[in-house]
Amino acid sequence: MPIHFSPTEMLSRRDRTAAAIAAAGLDGLLMFKQESMYWLTGYDTFGFSSFQCMVMTADGRVALLNRAPDRGTAAYTSNVTDVRCYMDVDGMNPAVDLREMLDDLSLAGSRVGIELDSYGLRAAHWRLLEAELDGFVTWTDASTLVQELRRVKSPQELAYTRRAAELADDAWDVAMDQAGPGASEARILADMQGAVLGGGGDYAGNEMIIGSGPGALMVRYTSGRRELDAIDQLTLEWCGVERRYHAAMMRTLLVGAASPEHRAMHGACHEALLACEEVVRPGATLGDVFATHARILDAAGYREHRLNACGYGMGAVYAPVWTDWPMIYDGNPLVFEPGHVFFLHMILLDFSSQRAMTLGHTVVVTDTGCERLSRSDLGLVVA
Repeated sequence: MPIHFSPTEMLSRRDRTAAAIAAAGLDGLLMFKQESMYWLTGYDTFGFSSFQCMVMTADGRVALLNRAPDRGTAAYTSNVTDVRCYMDVDGMNPAVDLREMLDDLSLAGSRVGIELDSYGLRAAHWRLLEAELDGFVTWTDASTLVQELRRVKSPQELAYTRRAAELADDAWDVAMDQAGPGASEARILADMQGAVLGGGGDYAGNEMIIGSGPGALMVRYTSGRRELDAIDQLTLEWCGVERRYHAAMMRTLLVGAASPEHRAMHGACHEALLACEEVVRPGATLGDVFATHARILDAAGYREHRLNACGYGMGAVYAPVWTDWPMIYDGNPLVFEPGHVFFLHMILLDFSSQRAMTLGHTVVVTDTGCERLSRSDLGLVVA
């Protein structure tokens, strides 16, 4: 089975989760986050686009309810042995099947936690489930229970993250080689993705972001490709991914020439990124990092052009986005701990002049500070 961690580590995760369920005063946990299921058992699928639920009891039993196409996926990728499938029929209500499974697990009349904050639990499905649970169990929101356990990465998780960062650097090497006047965004995008997949990596949790000209200010993937002008700007945000573990990078490179304004923007982003790295250490808060980012960019005259966040967590995540909790924003009191992984991004978007500049990469928090995972130079690139 392609479970990417040792049996000892997987058993530790199960024991820690069961202990956390009990410590929260719960008898069981209903998981709808694909990230939780993957971390706990290895179950690896995009089947969360349909109704599915993994249940864990406070004494460590695990059962999975999914559709028939994922029965084999569960057997192939996970250590779950109790897998049940509901029938695809007109008017089906998988919440009824889930209630029956909870009854089989002796959870009737119990107190359960539910991952309500999840892409895997759509509002329509929640309405069905809530009706089945009414009077059957007492439930509470436990959306962050497994999320908290996932934040500090194990040595093997960090090894996968470092490999993901190598793949991200490989993709950047390809982009620098391809970019130039007349180059096709489509070719750059294809070859960057090819570098990750060709290196044994995975698809990222969302599309790689690419935009040139005015599209360089769109820090989202948008459809439609163009060719680079003789004088142009190209913003890229992408991830290397290994065993679902992500390491993001971000760059704006210039084509043909670099204006003084673009150079100044890059200089401010470069100073801010290095300063933020100095702040990332055990005991500091995410808010401290944002304040450093804001202080430097504001002092350089870019208050109106920066964003209201400058990074976020990295981990093993699924579509629709590769962003993992939490976000680095003003006043966030969360304290860094060794083993946390974050993407730091410095982004300036001047919509009046239509100029963009970005700079970012992934770091892991160490016992004394942070380790930059990227090997790539931070200098301004002009292709």
